[in-house]
Amino acid sequence: MRNAFAEEITALAATDHRIVLLSGDIGNRLFDPFKARFPDRFINVGVAEANMVGIAAGLALGGMRPVTYTIASFAVYRAYEQIRVDVGYHNLPVVMVGTGAGLAYAANGPTHHSCEDVAVLRVIPNMTIACPADADELRALLRDSLKQTGPVYLRIGKKGEPRIHGTVPEMRLGRACVLRPGHDVVILACGTILSEALDAAELLEEHGVSTEVVSFPTVKPLDEPLLEHVFSARSMIVTVEEHGRAGGLGGAIAEWLTDQPRQKARLLRLGTSDAFLHEAGEQEHARELCGLTAVSIAHAIQSALKPQA
Repeated sequence: MRNAFAEEITALAATDHRIVLLSGDIGNRLFDPFKARFPDRFINVGVAEANMVGIAAGLALGGMRPVTYTIASFAVYRAYEQIRVDVGYHNLPVVMVGTGAGLAYAANGPTHHSCEDVAVLRVIPNMTIACPADADELRALLRDSLKQTGPVYLRIGKKGEPRIHGTVPEMRLGRACVLRPGHDVVILACGTILSEALDAAELLEEHGVSTEVVSFPTVKPLDEPLLEHVFSARSMIVTVEEHGRAGGLGGAIAEWLTDQPRQKARLLRLGTSDAFLHEAGEQEHARELCGLTAVSIAHAIQSALKPQA
C-alpha cells in the first residue's frame, strides 16, 4: 500500500504544483521518484513529527497542499497537540498519512501499534478520517482528500495487502461500498482487515448464514444513508476493524445508533481489546491473538447469532 501511495502522490504532484510531501524520516528510497521530479517540494523533517505537522500547517496557510507521511503511531500520538491546535483549530487542508496502521508493525511491539489513533483523532473538530482497505481504495481516497478544505487523516497499511477491488473504485470520502450481497448479517469493515471480513463471509455462507460485506473506509463522517438502510433491513450488523473497539468505527456507529431510536438491529463490534499486546509476533499472529482472523470473526458472529438461553 505504501508503494501505491508513493506512486499516486507523485502523479498528483505533477498536476498540482501546490502539493508538498513531508516525511518523518521514513520512506526515503520510496520517495526517490518524487524527489527527483520535485526536489523543492519534498521535505524530510527527520524524527520530529510534531514539527512536521507545524510546518505542514504553515504551508497550508500559505496556499500549499501539504501531505505528511510517517508511521501511524508516531504521526498521531507524538504530534497530537499540533494536529489539534495547528491543523484542526484552523481547519487547514493538511492530509496526514499514517502508514503501518493497526497491527502492521506488530513485531516492533506496542510502541509501534496504532489501535487508538482513530479514537483520539475522531474527537477533533473538522477532522476527516479514512481507512482504505487496499491500494486501490488508497488511490481514490487520496485524490479526494486533496480536494477537501479541511484536515484529513489517511490510515493506511504497510505492504503486501491483498487487492480487493482490482481497479480503482469510484469511491470518495464519506461513502461506503457494498462488496458482496447478503440478507442475514452485514459486516461493515474498514482498513486492511477487510480481506479477513470477506473470507469470514465465505465461511459463514458455508454454514448457511448469508453475509453482506461492506467496505466502510470513512469513519468520520459516517455514511449515514447506508447505515440507515442496513440497520432497517437486517437483524445484526457487525463492525470489524484493526483498532480498539472503543472509539473506532464500531464506537462511532454505536454513538450514531443511540440517536436512532427506531433502529432495532443488534450491533456487534469486533476489534482489539482494551489492553496492550505484549506478545511478540508478526501481524498475522497479532490478529490471531486479537480474534481478528477470518475464522475468529466467523466464529464470533455465529456465537452472537445463537439464541440466548
